[in-house]
Amino acid sequence: MRIVDTHLHLVYPKAFSYPWLAHEPQLNRPWSVESYFAEAESLGIEAALHMEVDVIEADMLAETEFSLNVHPKVIGAIANGRPEHKDFPAYLEKLSAMGGVRGVRRLLQGQPAELSTQPLFIENLKRLPDHGLVFDICVKSHELAVAEKLVAAAPEVQFVLDHCGNPKIAQGEWDSWARHIDTISSMPNVACKVSGILANVDDKWTVDQLRPYVEYIIARFGWDRVVWGSDHPVVTLFADLTGWVKATEAIIAGCSASEQEKLLSGNAERLYRLR
Repeated sequence: MRIVDTHLHLVYPKAFSYPWLAHEPQLNRPWSVESYFAEAESLGIEAALHMEVDVIEADMLAETEFSLNVHPKVIGAIANGRPEHKDFPAYLEKLSAMGGVRGVRRLLQGQPAELSTQPLFIENLKRLPDHGLVFDICVKSHELAVAEKLVAAAPEVQFVLDHCGNPKIAQGEWDSWARHIDTISSMPNVACKVSGILANVDDKWTVDQLRPYVEYIIARFGWDRVVWGSDHPVVTLFADLTGWVKATEAIIAGCSASEQEKLLSGNAERLYRLR
């Protein structure tokens, strides 16, 4: 089964500044496109979208442009952006001029809840459909109310909730996470990315531990509103790319070929305008 990875991070410390990596020693090194595809190609990953890596603001445009030209199989980018800024409309024009930008992400995890409720933030997000762009939402599970409010405030925007909403799997979190997923999934303008959950486990994780979270996401959002992402290299905190692909394959093994195709490539191509 062919796979389109909607969440590839590439790290080039000689070119860009990533302050947050100073606090993540296991990840704080170069992660090149060549090393990624050396593993990815054998797993059926035929293309990838680059996901912004929270570089400093001065590097955001340069990171996006770099990612669009780094490798033929990196077929688009989800760019960093600051919708809370007045110059965001001009910034969108610069992204559109690059060609290949498929979405925008402003990392909301760890930010004040009021950031994304500001009228300017919402007004600027509503500009995305005119540029054919999606907005990826990344929050921790205890911040999912932020995602609920944002998705409801901009019904014309296509959102993608990253990392299944980041359930705290190692702690067995379920009820609160599931209630928020119920609310978010009821809104038709949001899809969910099956990605990143291996950052929320420990070194004793199993496929059966992951299975109920992935199956719940699929049951609530439906097969037409889920996409797959590797979250490489963050996935290496407790596994590797191969381990995550094999875990995904095991979880969806009993599903139809059509359903698997939607999750692994078809929905990504439609939502991110890759075809």
